[in-house]
Amino acid sequence: MRKATALNLAVSGMIALTSITTWAQPGQTAAASTGSAKAASAGVDAKAAKRANRELAKQVRTAIAREKSIDAANISVKAKSGAVTLYGTVPAASQIDTAAAVAKAVPGVTSVKNQIVVEKTFGQ
Repeated sequence: MRKATALNLAVSGMIALTSITTWAQPGQTAAASTGSAKAASAGVDAKAAKRANRELAKQVRTAIAREKSIDAANISVKAKSGAVTLYGTVPAASQIDTAAAVAKAVPGVTSVKNQIVVEKTFGQ
């Protein structure tokens, strides 16, 4: 029984010693904190860019919805760094160009890619 107790005590001591040395690694804390700070700032920049893209897409959607000559119910907008892409369908071909013109007029829009198509009625 004494051998088992001694072995158990030795293994427990090794585990405790290993965990202590793992926590107390000198010299790596500064590098690790610098790396994590860079990652955190990159995450903040990415979040800010994503927020700006969502806000621009919302402004474009609002502008298109306010245009009375466009049925905007089936139009989706995606924005990335000022580049706006319009997706969806409209009932008339004239609304495609109007939607692109309205999107280009929104402040912050640098380019518009128009992928809106005329919706086909059932049976066509």
